[in-house]
Amino acid sequence: MKRNWELTGEAFDKFLSWLHPDREEAGKKYEDIRRHLIIILNCRGCDAAEELADETINRVIRRAQQMADTYRGEPAPYFITVANNLFLEYRTKLQITSELPADFPEPDPDPDDDREYDCLDQCMEELRPANRDLVLRYYSEDKQAKIDHRKQLADEMGIGVNALRIRAHRIRLTLQECLDKCLASGPVM
Repeated sequence: MKRNWELTGEAFDKFLSWLHPDREEAGKKYEDIRRHLIIILNCRGCDAAEELADETINRVIRRAQQMADTYRGEPAPYFITVANNLFLEYRTKLQITSELPADFPEPDPDPDDDREYDCLDQCMEELRPANRDLVLRYYSEDKQAKIDHRKQLADEMGIGVNALRIRAHRIRLTLQECLDKCLASGPVM
């Protein structure tokens, strides 16, 4: 998996046009596919269905840049295939971690952990209050409650869930950039 790949507006636009020429229809199709992926992964007993659905979509967006012009047919089966492969990777990782001995010693606390939290606190303070509130509310809750909470948050803001997801992603990128600078600069004051 390419970890240095970043979602750009251009890549996302090309992806949406691959789903459907009409942007509104493409957004609906995107949300339907995401919801369907979450249902499939939940039915397989996946604890991280939403995260895997998002990672599936990210991988498809990355691949859509090369294949959008040549791919024929409905995109949904391609998403399901990618989700199946990702679920197998996820399950393999779970099996590996579950094979660790039960008496495995806890690692010593990493002094950098406190520094990371300090940097995160500093970066959160640098955000505009509205963005800080949005990101804190967006990443609260788990599983189905998270889905419901995000729908409610989008309704409160008068935007679609997809627009909310993009907005949260942009704030997260800003936070990540700030964190990287903070951690590279030395101790937090």
